[in-house]
Amino acid sequence: MLQGKTALVTGSTSGIGLGIACALAQRGANIVLNGFGEVDGPRAQVLAAGEHAGVRVAYHGADMGRAAEIEDMMQYAAGQFGRVDILVNNAGIQHVASIQDFPPERWDAIIAINLTSAFHTTRLALPAMLAANWGRVINVASVHGLVASAQKSAYVAAKHGIVGLTKVSALETATTGVTCNAICPGWVLTALVQKQVDAKAEQHGVSNEEAKRLLLGEKEPSMQFTTPEELGELAAFFCSPAGNNVRGVAWNMDGGWAAQ
Repeated sequence: MLQGKTALVTGSTSGIGLGIACALAQRGANIVLNGFGEVDGPRAQVLAAGEHAGVRVAYHGADMGRAAEIEDMMQYAAGQFGRVDILVNNAGIQHVASIQDFPPERWDAIIAINLTSAFHTTRLALPAMLAANWGRVINVASVHGLVASAQKSAYVAAKHGIVGLTKVSALETATTGVTCNAICPGWVLTALVQKQVDAKAEQHGVSNEEAKRLLLGEKEPSMQFTTPEELGELAAFFCSPAGNNVRGVAWNMDGGWAAQ
């Protein structure tokens, strides 16, 4: 379905980004990975997912908080594969504190990585997408792009911003073959969320499994985590012909969180 296309997925060496990269590789897209930490394992997973289609996998370690490194990554992707056809803005960090105690440097870092990076990648990817009259921009927002939680001012502000950026991008490309949409997951058991589970277990003196139930019980009526694989399937849908006229949506996959 996506043979001959190239997908760049930011923050894709683990978690949601890796799940989306594998789903797109499965459908034949070449992949540009990005992220910190160990790369060989994630690269092998993506290659295995796209083995039948002979996909190629490249990697660029751009720090998504630095505009110059983002520009270098986009040039690298174009140099490797011609252009970026599918851009998945997934990179994100989190910090939890009340507003009056929130370190300003953490605010700046979260806004830079969770929001501003998506502006830079999008502005750099759009010209080639528009020239080809085909492209997909998929922004991984969060249910926190739709509703708020206490102690997460920077994250909620950034994710609401991503949803707004998604809508503007969709309107500006509305008469073209380029679409832009956002995915808004609830709890996904990534390393980021596991840290919150561990903190809750310690705070309440309960087991990790009980802490997971407490975490889900506060917000997510389904009482189950969304998986990176499920999010990958939604991203693949946006890239399919069925997604041609899906434009500017913030699609929550949140177990009923925002329905309350």
